Amino acid sequence: MRDGAPFVLVVVPFAFLFGVVGTEAGLSLAETMGFSVLVIAGAAQFTALQLLTDNAPALIALASALAVNLRMAMYSASLTPWMGAAPLWQRAFAAYFMVDQSYACAIVRFEQEPRLSVPERMAYYFGVVTPICPLWYAFTLAGALIGNAVPPGLPLDFALPITFLAMIGPMLRTPAHMAAAAVSVTLALIFAGLPYNTGLLVAGVAGMMTGAQAEVMLERRKAARQP
Repeated sequence: MRDGAPFVLVVVPFAFLFGVVGTEAGLSLAETMGFSVLVIAGAAQFTALQLLTDNAPALIALASALAVNLRMAMYSASLTPWMGAAPLWQRAFAAYFMVDQSYACAIVRFEQEPRLSVPERMAYYFGVVTPICPLWYAFTLAGALIGNAVPPGLPLDFALPITFLAMIGPMLRTPAHMAAAAVSVTLALIFAGLPYNTGLLVAGVAGMMTGAQAEVMLERRKAARQP
């Protein structure tokens, strides 16, 4: 809970902003809350909502939101060696509460303390999300209820980039990490003009391929140096 608490500073305005934007876009209170409770992924929610507001086809909105959330599949694969032996019901809850913050804190702690038991890892994981997810629901509701009363000039959207910078920075520990980040950022900027945010999908796939190839090359070099 202590490790998850700092993220409250960005989760609260981000959730509040989604509640405001959702109601301004014409969603009912139930629809706005359903978005946050069922999807529980801010970047994907904003992506889908923006596309629907722009009258994009529903399938395009769903596909774009899925593309934004493909990182969750990578998170899951990364955590499986650490949490895969937990009971199915615990893994189901872990999957639901898998957000960027819970993954970032968990993978760093698990790598730092590999001797933790599976129950200890699960306890840590759920401890991280304890101060985050309830506030995500609560402030989505607050934003939806207040709606148009928020001044247009209030810069609540600062929360999203700060959140990702805070999580990604400490995780760039190897050349493979940095290569993947450099390629994905570069291609995201180059393909920013592609319709329906498909540039993010291209950049994400290219970043994963770059990181994987860099890992292979580094392992080969390491093996070649050994007698």
